[in-house]
Amino acid sequence: MKLRLLYFARLRERFGLGSEHLDVPDNVRDLDGLLAWLRQRGPVWAEELAEGRPYRVAVNQDMAGPDTPLGEGDEVAIFPPVTGG
Repeated sequence: MKLRLLYFARLRERFGLGSEHLDVPDNVRDLDGLLAWLRQRGPVWAEELAEGRPYRVAVNQDMAGPDTPLGEGDEVAIFPPVTGG
């Protein structure tokens, strides 16, 4: 399955990229599976996407939870929480 991933703010800086197109393995079917797969990319990925770290995820511009299913061509945005002021 092909996905478009977008990274914002500190994640963009830490990962060294703002977006990418990825072919994910067949066993990645939901957001939880995607995040687990991304954590395997290396120490920075594991640290920034660790459970308990402050970040949010949207799939096709809708806020998403761990069990949100993913489909061919979906856009996944990962970003730190935003505060106003």
